[in-house]
Amino acid sequence: MTSSTSDKIEQHQSPPPAAGPNRSGRKVVNLIKKIAPGFAGWVSKKRFRTCRPPVGWVRFGSLRRLQPVSAVWGHDRGFPINRHYIESFLNDHAGDIQGRVLEVADNKYTVRFGGARVTKSDILHASEGNPNATIVSDLAKADNIPDNLFDCIILTQVMQYIYDSRSAARNLHRILKPSGVLLATLPGLEKVSIMDDTRWGDYWRFTEKSGSMLFVEAFGAAHVKTHSYGNVFSAVTSLMGLSQEDVQVHELDAMAAEFPVIVAVRAVKA
Repeated sequence: MTSSTSDKIEQHQSPPPAAGPNRSGRKVVNLIKKIAPGFAGWVSKKRFRTCRPPVGWVRFGSLRRLQPVSAVWGHDRGFPINRHYIESFLNDHAGDIQGRVLEVADNKYTVRFGGARVTKSDILHASEGNPNATIVSDLAKADNIPDNLFDCIILTQVMQYIYDSRSAARNLHRILKPSGVLLATLPGLEKVSIMDDTRWGDYWRFTEKSGSMLFVEAFGAAHVKTHSYGNVFSAVTSLMGLSQEDVQVHELDAMAAEFPVIVAVRAVKA
């Protein structure tokens, strides 16, 4: 989105003038526009983003719609908003991605964040049909995966598709080596994936507390750290299918625990 387009949207969404103090404020802004147009634009944007509009003055603009802008999490517009948080988490814990590493569906994060520290990369898939999979197994059972096998497991946006998620958490603990690390991300405020729901079910959404307790049962409280990412703006824009290219980084990086777009868990096998 260009700066000129953004300015037009901001102007379109600014509330109309009101009686009383707001009208006086509008006169001041108009005066500033004549004296210093650039500064006036900054003041207008700052006011729009921090002030609460009165009832009936909210301007929804492009978001006044009953269907999302993108039905595929923004993939068709650019880079999905939730991936900003997922990759920030993995980047912060890249040092854990080493030795023999397991990832689901593909190994793009193993390669990207593990690099030369990875000695063996395995790809897990729940059913036959993925030509890149080295292990075919349902994590809720995982009977064909030996104990103490992996130094690290990368599990991004998988647990919502496993109905028996508690069994899956126990199996993840079992197949890690002692001191092995699980890096998992879970969906908080996220739409249902119709395709995945049809294939194997889309069952769960998590808070920081439920995400923590799920893995504390398997790994122990002393070995689990949980963090949520997101705010009301990133939650709304993510649900609408906007991409990172539609917003600004600082708007995503402002954190508010009551709006968890992504819940991230680092769990270590004692």
